[in-house]
Amino acid sequence: MDTRRVPPVPMEPAVAAMLRLQGHDLDAVAGLIADVLTHVHCALPGPPTSVGARLFALLPHDAVNHVSSLPDVLLGNIVSRLPIKDAARTVVLSRRWSGVWRSAPLVLVYSHILPAGTAIGRADTRSVTSAVSCVLDAHPGPFRCGHLTSSYMEEFHGLLTRWLQTLTIKGIHELVLVNRPWLLDVVLPATFLSMTTLTRLYLGLWKFPSTAGVPRATYFPNLRELGFSTVRMESRDLDFILDRSPVLETLCVGWNMFKLPLRLVSQSPRCVKIIRCSFEEISVVDAPRLERLIYSACFPGDGVCTKVKIGHAPKLDLLGYLDARRHVLEVGKTVIKAGVKASPSTMVSSVRILALEVCFGVQNDVKMILTILRCFPNVDTLHIMSGETDHPLGKLNLKLWNEFGPIECICSRIKLLGFHDFRGDRSELAFIKFFVGSALVLKEVMIVSMFHFEGGCAFQSVASLVHEMGQCRHQSHGPLF
Repeated sequence: MDTRRVPPVPMEPAVAAMLRLQGHDLDAVAGLIADVLTHVHCALPGPPTSVGARLFALLPHDAVNHVSSLPDVLLGNIVSRLPIKDAARTVVLSRRWSGVWRSAPLVLVYSHILPAGTAIGRADTRSVTSAVSCVLDAHPGPFRCGHLTSSYMEEFHGLLTRWLQTLTIKGIHELVLVNRPWLLDVVLPATFLSMTTLTRLYLGLWKFPSTAGVPRATYFPNLRELGFSTVRMESRDLDFILDRSPVLETLCVGWNMFKLPLRLVSQSPRCVKIIRCSFEEISVVDAPRLERLIYSACFPGDGVCTKVKIGHAPKLDLLGYLDARRHVLEVGKTVIKAGVKASPSTMVSSVRILALEVCFGVQNDVKMILTILRCFPNVDTLHIMSGETDHPLGKLNLKLWNEFGPIECICSRIKLLGFHDFRGDRSELAFIKFFVGSALVLKEVMIVSMFHFEGGCAFQSVASLVHEMGQCRHQSHGPLF
């Protein structure tokens, strides 16, 4: 994963003129696009090679070339882990190495073709695409990985089609393909739908091709990991690729701003990760192997809630974040509303790790979250994200919390409470006091503060409270999962 921020991309004059006419701040728009590109690239899996990798045929103080005596299979494995330029240079090491590069599974990464530290602009696209074409033509395959993430392909659509055809013929295993357009109107060539050797596929900043006329026999028999970042697509196209991936285990969807329903009807997925997206509905209809459903940082805004439906998912172990403001939970055929009494038909007994987002200053949100907790009786790890609201409707004190009555998972199951974005509000303190007082098997409380105020009264209050019952860790920042 590349965590470096992507610099602002030069804006096309025509696009800049259009945005000016619409009254947009060009610097703000450029910054937003840089943010999107950064998040897209952060979500990508890293290539299996590193520019820091080095190959030494001779050990220190040893004149014997031990590496060259290895079997061809091992030599090919070594070469396939080198940056492409270094891999190609191995042909000059000795006669023994001359044919290794051409037979080794190749890893093609954009950033390894360019000089270190070079940023790719639109003007550089022709030279970069020419270099990629030369590599694809020179190597007979197979290709272990193609990591093509930095070109503006709208001007080279025919060339991209040829690349995908070549990679299909030469047996590509992993493909990461990201465009850099200003508008998501560059259609990804449908050629990639013929890549039956793929085990991992990540796409970013494309318009997905229509699957309406694609042959029914099309499928991905080896695809285990699939990711979309800012990909414009129709729901039928998403259904198409999921239906035709019989061994798919991991699905990642990030930064998709186009409202779609997501239906999981598959025997294979084990992990579904949805980050910064806006879905109309997430429906787990029949997913017998699903273990993790991660849904976080959804786009706020238009007042439309996402329905999260849990049907047949007997192995579901981790779920979150559920947000009382933005999500409507449905278990089986029952929509969970504040105050609904729990029953066997509304419980998801398999979930052990649950993450919730709640505004403690909004009573309706709190009541909804407490109702949701009753639907997960076997949770032993609970993460709470404290949300903000511009319109608080009252603060909850400890007396009001106690009036809600006992909740099974809090009283007898939860061993770890993680409280994230703690601000020190009285409503938050009341919740923690209620929780600690009710949780009979609680072993650890982890507080992740929104601000650096660990010496303040609020944190000291919580620290002294939980110190009596076990360990308390305080972090300023940190990952949830």
